[in-house]
Amino acid sequence: MKRGPSIVTGGVGFIGSHLVGKLLEEGCKIAVVDNFSSGKLENIKQLLNNPSLTSVKEDLKKPKRLEQIVQKSEIIFHLAANPEVRIGETDPKIHYQENILTTFNLLEAIRKSKTAKVIVFTSTSTVYGDSTKIPTPENYAPLIPISTYGASKLACEALITSYAYTFNHRALILRLANIIGPKSNHGVIVDIIKKIKKNPRQLEILGDGNQEKSYMYVGDCVEAITHLTNKFLEDTETVDIYNVGSNDRVSVKEIARIVAEEMGVPNIEYRFTGGVNGGRGWKGDVKFMQLSIEKLLNTGWKPKYTSKEAVRLAAKAMLKERGCTK
Repeated sequence: MKRGPSIVTGGVGFIGSHLVGKLLEEGCKIAVVDNFSSGKLENIKQLLNNPSLTSVKEDLKKPKRLEQIVQKSEIIFHLAANPEVRIGETDPKIHYQENILTTFNLLEAIRKSKTAKVIVFTSTSTVYGDSTKIPTPENYAPLIPISTYGASKLACEALITSYAYTFNHRALILRLANIIGPKSNHGVIVDIIKKIKKNPRQLEILGDGNQEKSYMYVGDCVEAITHLTNKFLEDTETVDIYNVGSNDRVSVKEIARIVAEEMGVPNIEYRFTGGVNGGRGWKGDVKFMQLSIEKLLNTGWKPKYTSKEAVRLAAKAMLKERGCTK
């Protein structure tokens, strides 16, 4: 589908940079808006010569040119955020500033533009907290996040939906599972790679190792985002919400086994920290997560890879990036 001019906030980050590439492939005109604090321009360096791409350094916490940029766009893919769940235990203000404040400032720029916009927001499975229903559907309630990250994303959802209904915009909210793949600089696979490089004889695993969650390869994720955006543009709903993830889950112990195998140390000794609150890796860690993706599947799209396949693909790609081979 031909889309109008679009913005990707956080467009040099992990998922954002992959999404920018996908949107350019589909013929979109894109403005990347990023403060380059955690993402790197290098992530889109192969795209910078594309005449359909512009890159703007802008801090959404203290925006200066955001209103002018938003005015020229029709669709805003809002990915800018601090995605590190664990940091909320030591510095919760980061999630307020990087997630909630930035979203509010973006919504204000949209409101002041005086023209109808579509915002596509990447939320998270952590808004569900410790769900009593697994796989968890979009209409699960009550939503009780157990991390400040999950709380901040749920607050963003509430702000976005309220602005959509109040100021005549439209919003597509996508609750993502754990997205993994090349260009990622945080998460369980990154942690395991770093630990094995440091000590190839013993691997520390946070928690009891039995944590089980859904993982989705980043290529599948961006295909789902563009597919659901196209569908949303053809529909008439003011707000719609989809879970985006794989149809299964994998344990931390199994992830460790796959990464160790790819690094050529299959017999490494595991040392479990035991974790907190019943074997979680840290406070706020949702121990068991699997999203129901029935609504997504009913649109005619499905992910190519299972959680285990995604983990192996991601491990191979990330080891290659870091110059690590068996």
